[in-house]
Amino acid sequence: MKFPIAIQLYSVRDDMGEDFEGTLKKVSEMGFDGVEFAGLFDHSAEEVKALCAELGLVPISAHVSYDDLLKEGTLETYAAVGCKFIAIPWIDEDKRPGGKDYAEFVENVKAIGAKAKELGMQLCYHNHDVEFGKVNGKYILDTLYDDIPADLLQTQLDTCWVNVGGEDPVEYVKKYAGRADIIHLKDFAGKKGENMYALIGVDEDEKKNTDGEFEYRPLGLGLQDIPAILKAAEEAGTKWVVFEQDDPSMGLSRLECAQKSMDYLRTVNV
Repeated sequence: MKFPIAIQLYSVRDDMGEDFEGTLKKVSEMGFDGVEFAGLFDHSAEEVKALCAELGLVPISAHVSYDDLLKEGTLETYAAVGCKFIAIPWIDEDKRPGGKDYAEFVENVKAIGAKAKELGMQLCYHNHDVEFGKVNGKYILDTLYDDIPADLLQTQLDTCWVNVGGEDPVEYVKKYAGRADIIHLKDFAGKKGENMYALIGVDEDEKKNTDGEFEYRPLGLGLQDIPAILKAAEEAGTKWVVFEQDDPSMGLSRLECAQKSMDYLRTVNV
């Protein structure tokens, strides 16, 4: 592997909630080089930074909600952890291109991105498939990246959702060459169905998708061409790849899915 590999800790969120330190130790032992946080579980930035150093993990990144990024002190906290990237993981429809609050969102993101740079971090945006809807004949995701300068907002392409959204993740990674420092590797089986977002914690009161029999899979056990994606990432100048599996599958626990994925990545010759 030509890339350092991180794990998005949302993948093992239940384990993190039960045993923060022990779970970080386990992912370190699996061979992950870094971690991308999805919350600090009431630990201080100093505690988290020290623990990562002790375990040999790079605190490369974090997913932080847009609303939290607007709050004073949030960026400073993750800078103190040592994160080099910080990603907006989701925005509601009214903040997307075509939405009533989109113009305000763009200006706020520019300000957040500038402040992040002052603190030594790069702001990114993590997509789902909904951003492959079109407004005025253009993908929402492309409009977002056209409207905000690259130095203030990098991509964090989730290759699963690119595929589900109807695009080839290989070509999409290449499309954003030079703006794709960090990408998400995620595998899946099945196809898009109704109410997809119950699967990722949105509209949880609704019945989860069954029509498409969609499920997340450990890397190498789904439909994604991981070697081709990694080759495209190399061509695009990607610096980090991040494994993510939102929910476990195939009768495996969250940690077992992470282990399977890491074992697979060790076999990929890219």
